Amino acid sequence: MATATYVTPPALAPPGQPDISYAPDFGKYQARRERRAKSGNLTKELPKGLPQQLTGKLVWEGASLAQTYNWTYVLNQSQLKEIEVALKHFKSLGLPLGYVNQETFPLPQLHSELRKLSGELHNGHGFFVIRGLRVDEHAREENIIIYAGLSSHIASKRGRQDSKFEGKPAAVTLSHIKDLSGPGRDEVIGSPAYTTDKQVFHTDSGDIVSLFALETAAEGGASKLASTWRVYNEIARTRPDLIHTLTENWDIENFAERQYTSRPLMHYQPATESTPERVVLQYARRSFVGFGALPRSPNIPPITEAQAEALDTLHFLGEKFCVDTYFQKGDIQYVNNLALFHARDGFTNAGSKQRHLLRLWLRDPENAWETPESLKDRWSQLYENVTPETEVLPLEPYIRSASNKSG
Repeated sequence: MATATYVTPPALAPPGQPDISYAPDFGKYQARRERRAKSGNLTKELPKGLPQQLTGKLVWEGASLAQTYNWTYVLNQSQLKEIEVALKHFKSLGLPLGYVNQETFPLPQLHSELRKLSGELHNGHGFFVIRGLRVDEHAREENIIIYAGLSSHIASKRGRQDSKFEGKPAAVTLSHIKDLSGPGRDEVIGSPAYTTDKQVFHTDSGDIVSLFALETAAEGGASKLASTWRVYNEIARTRPDLIHTLTENWDIENFAERQYTSRPLMHYQPATESTPERVVLQYARRSFVGFGALPRSPNIPPITEAQAEALDTLHFLGEKFCVDTYFQKGDIQYVNNLALFHARDGFTNAGSKQRHLLRLWLRDPENAWETPESLKDRWSQLYENVTPETEVLPLEPYIRSASNKSG
């Protein structure tokens, strides 16, 4: 059985755009890199104040990470029983799903372990997987309650992933990541999240991105995680000019609002009395090259040759240094979305093996990193004014506004 890589045809490029599409082409990347290097105009110095190298647990390589870090936390029988009791308690309250929180989904014994795991996200290696949940023993709504309830003890704030649901204003805080392609939908899908395509390296929005596997694919679909800090170190050592490019303003398309904003992709945060120096990466390749039914708008300035090379450099270094985490049914993966970036292999569904993930964008006020200034407006959209009354956690998949040509 062949695994899909890139199925969706490239989006139409706007006038003046470099020769680059959503699917990275290593040959074109090499040619661009050589062409620009021959120009002789590339600085050999890093931007003032930025470090030559970052250090700490967040600097890792996938090839050797398993030797020093076990990222899988397997729930034991006592903990699974406690989760069942919490589920029963929440259902007894008769409340909408927006009311799932630490108080309505109490985990008196497991809570301390989940708080330690939040510490690992923010101050350790930046990711972990919780394993052992029995998806097939629960209805869809119960699995969502369990997911939201467990997650509330790791990071109490759920972020808004869409601002409308079924045509009405809402704070949609849960997304279904599932292949929804097909006749009548291919014409509107503008994100690989709703296809079987390979997803290139990128970040989501928010502090933490979490994925819960309700079902895995028949073949493929591995989750790939890479350390932004390890990639930063490599670029700083070999191509400091691209650190300049990444820390300068880019014109970033917002498909949900059909407009664009200008900000850097990479942000440096100096050390303070209580925190180490940090580098934060926030970007999605499709914002610069489009995908499927959502091409980059011709009303936005095209990206530069330097920016095209930077996008490919991030992707190919992500592939070089990444670790593959292979989802099992019932796994929940939590990732520090400011310190790691991620990708997904293409996959093939067959029979009952229809890959289906649930996604949350989370924030833990106790452990949260400082939000870079140019991201504060976006973070406000995510995490402010999300109330239990307006919050929606859909039971069925749909294409969210930012990925839907129809809006």
